[in-house]
Amino acid sequence: MSKIPVTVLTGFLGAGKTTLVNHILTADHGHRIAIIENEFGEIPIDDALVLRSDEQFFELSNGCCICCTARTDLVETLRKLVERKEKIDRVLIETTGLADPNPVAQTFYVDDEIGEHFALDAIVTLVDAKHIDRHLDEAGPDGVGHQAVDQIAFADRLVLNKVDLVDEAGVAALRERLRGINATAEIITSSYSRVDLDDILGVGAFNRIVHPAWLDEQEHFHDPAVTSVGVELAEDFDEASLRAWLAELTAEHGDDLYRLKGVVAVRGDARRHVLQGIHRIFELRAADPWGRDARGSKVVFIGRNLDHEMLTEGLRACTRPVPAEVS
Repeated sequence: MSKIPVTVLTGFLGAGKTTLVNHILTADHGHRIAIIENEFGEIPIDDALVLRSDEQFFELSNGCCICCTARTDLVETLRKLVERKEKIDRVLIETTGLADPNPVAQTFYVDDEIGEHFALDAIVTLVDAKHIDRHLDEAGPDGVGHQAVDQIAFADRLVLNKVDLVDEAGVAALRERLRGINATAEIITSSYSRVDLDDILGVGAFNRIVHPAWLDEQEHFHDPAVTSVGVELAEDFDEASLRAWLAELTAEHGDDLYRLKGVVAVRGDARRHVLQGIHRIFELRAADPWGRDARGSKVVFIGRNLDHEMLTEGLRACTRPVPAEVS
């Protein structure tokens, strides 16, 4: 990649994020990594828990989450990285356990200068296998677990950590519950946050064709707080109609629309088009030719209060051309 890939590491309190950062710092991977850590609270402590190495380390510790006012600090830190003489291979951003990953991800789309030098690679969420059920059960309007649900819903990779503390049946049940919140993210398991770094770094989730298995028909035990809707259409889209509908959808329902992913066929174009979206931001870009793959469109929506019928019919209407205006 010509741009520096960025991995956003998130996960609810106690999931094992700092342990994973230490694993990355001590692993023999050969990458020059800049670690940006956000800490919530008046007294920084995570800094003392992170092992030092040759990697560049930056701490955002001003008593608030990176998804709030510290987002400005994140932009400034990224700009400083560009100005440094020492070149880096990638950036890892560790958020607090209470952070919403959405504003962090949006930074790489709404700031032109940042987007010129950095590319969002993937959102990786750690999940505490021992305690996540309790957090998810508290995910109602008055509960604290909604952050855990949001972090899982946004993820491109889910690391189900501390599986050594749960039996096989418990791990299987957790997988099903996570699938109910996020039907598209790959789930890997770990103990003590030890994972194959190839599974979380260089994922290319925001720069690749979506996997067709996203829309495999499976029975999921959906968490009532967040659901996913998959739509598959054989007809080609009218690009103007699709862009207009997406603009209207994200403007009206952006708060509840966490992620939007898909690969679509555009009328009159031999190339596949990749669709990516975060709340009110979406991108539709041409990719590689269809080749021998069956031409067709697959789109996945992840969010709250999703209307399956509305989304399906809205996409279906985009297969028809926009009627010409009568002068």
